[in-house]
Amino acid sequence: MNVHKLSEAFQAWMTTVAEAMLAALGSLRSPRRVCMVEEEVGCLRVEAGADGAGERVRLRDGEFVDAVPARLAAALKRSGVELRLAPGRFVFRPLELPARAIEFLDGIVRAQIDRLTPWSATDAVYGWTPPRPIEKDRIGVTVAASARALMAPYVQAFTQLGAPAVVLAVPSGSELQPDTITVLEHRPRGTLDVRQLRRVLKAMLIAAGLAALVAVAADQWVGADLDAQQQEIARRVAERRSALRRDGAGAAPGQQLLERRKQQMAASVMVIDALSAILPDHTYVTELRVEGDRLQIVGMTQDAPSLIRLMEQSPHFTRATFFAPTTRAPGEAGERFHIEARLNAVFTRT
Repeated sequence: MNVHKLSEAFQAWMTTVAEAMLAALGSLRSPRRVCMVEEEVGCLRVEAGADGAGERVRLRDGEFVDAVPARLAAALKRSGVELRLAPGRFVFRPLELPARAIEFLDGIVRAQIDRLTPWSATDAVYGWTPPRPIEKDRIGVTVAASARALMAPYVQAFTQLGAPAVVLAVPSGSELQPDTITVLEHRPRGTLDVRQLRRVLKAMLIAAGLAALVAVAADQWVGADLDAQQQEIARRVAERRSALRRDGAGAAPGQQLLERRKQQMAASVMVIDALSAILPDHTYVTELRVEGDRLQIVGMTQDAPSLIRLMEQSPHFTRATFFAPTTRAPGEAGERFHIEARLNAVFTRT
């Protein structure tokens, strides 16, 4: 991948992050928008429940034919407008996908626009309904799209008025709010937009990179001294252990037996460390017993049979088997397992 493609990918990622942040901020602080419904071409009526309810405005070539009433203009500038245009202005297409595709809907729909509609992704405005389950491991969405040039005059008129505009598509025969599909959102100049937020994010990323470079330089400078100290401590510990072993050589038979058993038996800490290295993230051990060279563990997991294979592949354990049935109780997220294994001599201290 060349530098140009890397730059394009970085810009696309930054744009996605900025759009997500703006959407989150807008959902937290935006008041209720004024809803306007298209009655006929170029004629919009304010719905009941908003300032200026029942008022009508007419548009021609991206401009208002008559002056907008002062009360309605103030409400639009303060709250923004939802434009519910006639269903005939949009193309509605059902789309069926695997359930796992829910995390990638944006990219999937964008890639399918030129197949589902007469326009390319750059020439169209589009959106989709919330995913709904239709069968096992499948979801369905309804995609609404229209030509960007067809929506531009409506957005232009309200943007010049200073009102953020959102264009909604409502499928024919649907009166419920969940069926509305947002296909376009535009903010007037002077408000925080994607490009401004993207520049801020770039500056923050550069600052974080410089801070990381400073931290790496400090680590290299201080780390050398710390490594030397650590090596000296390790040397002293080794000398002390060697001295203790020599002192224990002439000890009483009972003490020698205890020392021998201590050297031959696996320490619980070492066993726990070995288990934590091989058990998957979805597995939890609730009981652990070490008796001589025998280990027993009890816990919860998503796939109990796989634990036997993982323990057999480890150099620390052998002869792994279930010593009690694997069960799944109502309300529990996984299986309760009981596994017994033998500890290998690799645990023996030298």
